[in-house]
Amino acid sequence: MTTILEKILKEKESFVNQLMQKKLPISKKDIKRSSLFELLYKNKQLQVIAEIKRASPSKGLIQGMVDPAHQAFLYQNSGAACISVLTDTPFFQGSFEDLMTVADTVDIPILCKDFIIHEIQIDFAKSAGASVILLIVAALSKEKLKDLYAYAVSNGLEVLVEVHNAQELDVALQLDAKLIGVNNRDLHSFEVHLTNTAELAKRFPFQERRVLISESGIWTTEDAKRVAGYGASAVLVGEALMRSGEVQQSIRSLQVEREVVVL
Repeated sequence: MTTILEKILKEKESFVNQLMQKKLPISKKDIKRSSLFELLYKNKQLQVIAEIKRASPSKGLIQGMVDPAHQAFLYQNSGAACISVLTDTPFFQGSFEDLMTVADTVDIPILCKDFIIHEIQIDFAKSAGASVILLIVAALSKEKLKDLYAYAVSNGLEVLVEVHNAQELDVALQLDAKLIGVNNRDLHSFEVHLTNTAELAKRFPFQERRVLISESGIWTTEDAKRVAGYGASAVLVGEALMRSGEVQQSIRSLQVEREVVVL
């Protein structure tokens, strides 16, 4: 049976071919953004990467008519450390236009969240205003991951490397990734378990200059305390914030105290 990840990657191949025929988007503002890594490293509070997420394959429509500029403004004013913007269209109803709108609205770090398989997507992300991109270990061969990582870094972007299991964590560490995200969502079944962060945290080299980010399934202060206890420096939260009627209160409820491990 074809998994959701396989379907997304198949569609992405077609999308990449389309991108190659288009002009790069040009962000209206060239904003110097802080390093996401430096914002997270040594911080005594769990930080929030707030996501603009219109829809998802598992939940369907979440907030299709969201105004990206307004949502980004809310996130920044509520204390988010970074804004993640989904740019996949077929499965998440996002776009590079959403990314560019957000980039022209706020001055905090911006993550382009997508299933990146080709350098052209990195070009579009940077040109639209992203300062960070996502690379998913499960979606790429080791060689392609290495090439895309090097390409992004050489273009002045930070890279959040996403892992789902111990083998993928080893790949991320071999890459010398500084920002490592543990996705609590299984990209094949789309089931969510916070224990994924717990298990991989046992293998995470906190004594090194790296940060662990827990992604997906974070809804409550209790969830935040759990992953902070495992050693996470930040959480990436989408659906919970998109459905929240009190964004500021929701973000602040997740900014729990954490132990900082710096050796």
